[in-house]
Amino acid sequence: MGVAGLGCEDAILHLLNFVWPNVFEVSPHVVNAVMGAVDGCRLALGPCLVMHYVLQGLWHPARKVRETYWKMYNNLYIGSQDALVAFYPQLEDDSTNTYRRHELDLMF
Repeated sequence: MGVAGLGCEDAILHLLNFVWPNVFEVSPHVVNAVMGAVDGCRLALGPCLVMHYVLQGLWHPARKVRETYWKMYNNLYIGSQDALVAFYPQLEDDSTNTYRRHELDLMF
């Protein structure tokens, strides 16, 4: 889109709100256009905001919704996996697993 970091975030968020309902389209050219638009919004707005949109549907009861949202999450993960680490939810440690990210805690 060419507007990353230029102060147009509100306009890009408005565009994302118009594009997002089309994620369930089945026509191949519309699917590619929506994926491209969401990737552009990811670059302009940052992966955190797009991840908040995606997290809503990852565990939806309907299989078609879950498949679409997991495809969106996979594209988001491939495009900016290093930036997503800070936005994953914090989990408490249990007796067998350690979920804390000590290096991230030192940064903040």
